[in-house]
Order: sequence, then C-alpha cells, then structure tokens
Amino acid sequence: MASKYTLIIAEKPDAARRISEAIADKKPKYIKKRGITYYDFTVQGKRHICVPAAGHLFILTPSKENNPKGWNYPVFNLEWVPTYTKKATAWTEKYLRNIQDLSRNASDFIDAADVDTEGEVLLFNILRFICNVKDAKRMKFSTLTREELRESYRKMSPTILHSTLESGLTRHELDALWGLNLTRALTLALKKHVNRGFTLLSTGRVQGPTLAILLKKELQIRKFKPKPFWQLVSKIKVGKIEFDVLYEKEKIWDKNEATVILQSCNDRTATVINIKKQDYTQNPPFPFNTTDLQSEAYRHFKYSPKQTLQIAERLYQRGIISYPRSNSQKLPPIIKYKKILEAISTLKPYTFLVSKLLKKTPLIPNQGKLTDPAHPAIYPTFEVSELKKLNLYQKNIYDLIIRRFLSVFGSPMLRESNKVSLSINGNIFILKGTRTIDPGWTIFSEKYSLFNERTLPDFRVGQALQILELNILSKETKPPLRYNQGTILKIMERKHLGTRSTRANILQTLYDRHYIEGKSVQVTQLGEVVVNVLEEFCSIISSEKLTQNFEEEMDRVYKGEKKRIAVINEAQQLLKAVLKNFKNNEKQIGKKLLEGLPKSGQDQQDFGKCSKCGNELKLVRSKRTNLFFIGCAGYPGCTNSYPLPHNAQIKTTGKVCKKCDTPIVRIIRRGQRTYEMCLDLACETKKTWGKL
Repeated sequence: MASKYTLIIAEKPDAARRISEAIADKKPKYIKKRGITYYDFTVQGKRHICVPAAGHLFILTPSKENNPKGWNYPVFNLEWVPTYTKKATAWTEKYLRNIQDLSRNASDFIDAADVDTEGEVLLFNILRFICNVKDAKRMKFSTLTREELRESYRKMSPTILHSTLESGLTRHELDALWGLNLTRALTLALKKHVNRGFTLLSTGRVQGPTLAILLKKELQIRKFKPKPFWQLVSKIKVGKIEFDVLYEKEKIWDKNEATVILQSCNDRTATVINIKKQDYTQNPPFPFNTTDLQSEAYRHFKYSPKQTLQIAERLYQRGIISYPRSNSQKLPPIIKYKKILEAISTLKPYTFLVSKLLKKTPLIPNQGKLTDPAHPAIYPTFEVSELKKLNLYQKNIYDLIIRRFLSVFGSPMLRESNKVSLSINGNIFILKGTRTIDPGWTIFSEKYSLFNERTLPDFRVGQALQILELNILSKETKPPLRYNQGTILKIMERKHLGTRSTRANILQTLYDRHYIEGKSVQVTQLGEVVVNVLEEFCSIISSEKLTQNFEEEMDRVYKGEKKRIAVINEAQQLLKAVLKNFKNNEKQIGKKLLEGLPKSGQDQQDFGKCSKCGNELKLVRSKRTNLFFIGCAGYPGCTNSYPLPHNAQIKTTGKVCKKCDTPIVRIIRRGQRTYEMCLDLACETKKTWGKL
C-alpha cells in the first residue's frame, strides 16, 4: 500500500513548481500525468505532493431543478459544475482528474492558492467537490520567492481563510444571479419579439453602471456647443530668445473687447512691472496597486488593462514581482527594502540609480492611504530576472514596476514657478515659466515622469522689452475629453465598481458586446440603447448604488456581521421585482433594443435573388413555428423558401453556389466553429460542407 502524504494544491502550474522547489528537502521528483506535471518530495522527512489546478475548476450555472426549462429566466437556483463540462474549458478536465487521483491517498491538505477571494473560492471548491473535505491548512504569501514560500509553509494557518471564502462565495453568487438573469432577459427580449436571429446582449451589477458612466460622458460631449473666445498674444524678445505672452484675461468672450484692447496696445515696448517666484515640492508617487499599474501601462504603452494584468501575472509566476492583484498602496518593511534594492542593482540599467538610494538611511517609502488585507502594493522581488530573458511586453511592465519601486524611496522634487507681469501701455500681459531645481525622485522614473519645462531668463522690474508682434487669436472651447481605458479604471475604483481582479474583464466585455469602441472610449448606438432600456425599465441596474450596496454587504459578510444566505435572499427578492417588470414589458424592450443594432444586421442584409422569380430573398420568421428561414419577397406569388439552422446568426457572403446557384450564407454559433453553406438542402455540396 502506497504511503500517505500531504497534498498541496497550487492555483497554477508555475506556482506548483516554485512552491515545490522552495520547500523541498532536496530536488523534487517531477511526475507527469495526463500531460500535467506534479511534484513528489519531502519536507523534514515527511512526504508531500504538490499538484496544480488551472484557476477555477468549477463555475456557477443554473441548476436543472426548480428552474425554467431551456435558456429562459428567472433563474434562482444555481449549482457549481466542473469547468470541463463547458466546451471552451474542456481542457481543464485533466487538472481535475489529477487532483482527484492524488487526493485519494492524501492524509491532509494544504491550500496554496493565491491569497484573495478568488483563490479561496477556487480552492474550497476543489477541496469539497474533488477531495471530499471542507478544510485544509493555508499557506499565505504575496510573492513566489523561495524565502517567502518557505516562511509561508513554516507559519501556515491551521484552516483556510473562512471570512475571505464567505465574502468570495457571496460575490460569485450575486454576480451569477444578476448576470445570468439580466443577460437572458435582454437577449430574449430581442430574440422573441423582433424579426431577429440570436444576438447575445449582456449586463450585470457592474457592467450596467460602468456603461452608464461612459454614456453620461458621451452625452456631455454630444450636447457640447463650442463657445468662441479670443486671446491677445504678444511676441516679445529677450536677448536672442522669443516668448509668447498672453493678456491677463486669457479668454475674452467679446471680440469687440479684444479689438479695443489690441488698439490700445500702441506701444512697441513692454515693461516688466512685477516678478513673482515660488518654490514648491512634488512628493514621490505611491507604490503601485493594480489599478494604478494598469492606468500607467495604458498611458505609456497603450496596453489594455486586461493585457497588463496578464503580463504582470506571468512576471509574478516567475517570482520576480509580488502578487499583481492588490488594492494596497503600502510597502511594509517586512519585504526587506534594502535586500530588494541590492538585487535590482545587479541589473545594469538600474545599478547607478540604486547606488544613490542605498546611501539613504533610513529607507522610507512614500505610501498612499489604500490598503489590502491580503497583500502589499506591487513590487519587484529580490529574485530579479535578466532582462534579456523577458519579451518586450514583460520588459516594459517589469521596468515600470522597478522604476516605481525606486521612485517611492526618492526625495521630493523641487520646482520653481515664475510669473512675470508686463505692461503694454497699461494693459497687463503675463509670462509664465516653470523649471526643475532638484529632480528628486524623477531621476528614478525618468521617461515615466516628464514635466513641462519653460525656463525664463532673469528679469528686473522696470526692464523694457521689445515687442515683435501683437495678435488676436480666434479660438473655441473644447468638449470634455472621453475616458480612455486607463482613466475609466480609475473612475471604477473610486466608485467601488468591480474589484481589482474583475474591472479589466468587465471593460473587455463591454468591447466584446460592441457597447463601446475605440481607444478613446466611445459608446456605440447599441450601448446607448441598452443603457436607455435599463434606465427606463430597471433603473437600479444602471445605478452605482446597487453595486456599492452589495460591496458594503460583502464587507459585512467578511467581517462576520451578516450571513451570506441573508445577502443572497435579499438580492433575489430585489431581482424578482426587476425581472417581473422586464417580463411585463418584454415586447416593448425588444423593439427598443432593435433600434441599437447596426443597420447592417441580418434583417437588413441582401440575401440575393430568388432563382424562381428574381425577387429579393429575405430573412423571415415563421408565425407558426417561430423559426427563421429565407423566403422570397414575392410571397404569396412566389413561395420559394429555404430552412436555416436553429439558434444561429446568419450572415450573407455575397457568393453564389456554383453547383445549385443559390446564395451562400455564413452560419455563426457562439462557442462553435463558423462555417458556410448554400441554401439548397439538396445540393451535392452538403456531403462535404466547407468549414472555415
């Protein structure tokens, strides 16, 4: 009989490897099963096996019991099912089977997932559904460095993080209840009551208010009416340098007023009448939390928030940065600042910079107010990576994180602002300049902290300056700027919409649903109609208050002040009222949603000519069967028609079958391969349909 062992379950394969290599007495034994590697080793003579999961191995779906038949709503009974039961994630079955096999001979279990709500939920599901246990010991770590992993093993908790788990389960259930039901309600309103194929529309307790915020900005831009104004600009010469100097009233709303002032400036010299200098400091930035990192990566590299998180995750799995999903803007001394700096100094681009910091004592980072109960801010570890081993994307994010880490230990930057007042025949013009006296922390951030420099020469009161030109400039006020992917994340964080882990995916979903488009985020017609429908028929969904209330409730669950079941029951009661109103207005909602779909949709497409009478072929819905088919516009004079596959989107291709002379259409089903077919079922090409 095989000996018993402690089974450590890690969240990802890289984490399993690093944990095993860190805590093992000697090099672990690598064992491959179903193409997945797990590790057999001893710790102080006791046998351990470390096996990886692949993120979540279970997802919440509607239960088959006490729910409406088919793809319908309302759905209130949910169950956790293996992710491998879904076609898109069928590959996860091998991870589940490996854990299942290894759990049978395990004497005890250790939870070594990421220390946050997602990690706790995914490991708890593995423990209860695969291993048939409901608790385990818990390793807690923020980096995958050898030192921290060994310390985490030595000081592991006797149980999983139950408060974090309860909060996480509450979030999953709330998101599933609102997301599933509202997505079905929107989609079916469109599908059932208009002449339309299947078009997936979605919303949720975070998607809804986020889209509403974006639309509010869009409407501000749309309603904006530019207002003309005029500026008086004088070009003066100081030595060999020329400067543009603005009239003290920077915007003159009356052109006649501007003209009168210009005419009164009939002197060809400007006299310095006042000089004001002021020094000010700018403190170092705060350490990166997830949102700050995503915003800066978008600003400098135009990486999407989702892309940045994926890159940072890879760096974390390599052990060279800390956990990248954190709300914190704090760096505790326990991470060993000096040791990290000494490690970074071995990388050539940072050697000189780090040498400056190592002279400082004590090392005190500039920290923000935001905290995270599980993790510190994001920082580079002392297990540095040779830059040549990283691809360009990883190198950019790694550089950004290293330079931010160095910057927070820097001294304040000292700047000087200058304001010189000039008189031209009694009319006051202002020349402004700013220069850096001491760059302070910016020597570490370099290209990531560029400031406008306008160094002015020395002036003296009474000095006469030559006027080269004096002009009136005609301008208009500009509309508000649209959000970009970085700035909308900041808004979501400030309004407590979503979490550090979910915001990027929520934003990506809005793009995927064609609710928004462009790097400078613009709401599409469909996105606008969805918001308008929600505000008219269930305004609570597009309101920030709903999700903010849920966040407060989840915090109460985490603190033990409220039971998860009570929060879920309250949410269901509220959802029932919302869905009832949706059902009662389904037809009206469907018609309104249709207005948002592109005119190039399939109901507007030209499906070619009828081979029997020459009229147009169009998409028709049968009143008897409720199914779509292609029919002749010459009906009832011509009854030529062609059946179509069910639950699919039909697109024209502009092509005609060479065998049967009927139009070729493209068949699109969610989660399945797209293919093309001609309309004639009897055509010989049906024997070998050409898949794309």
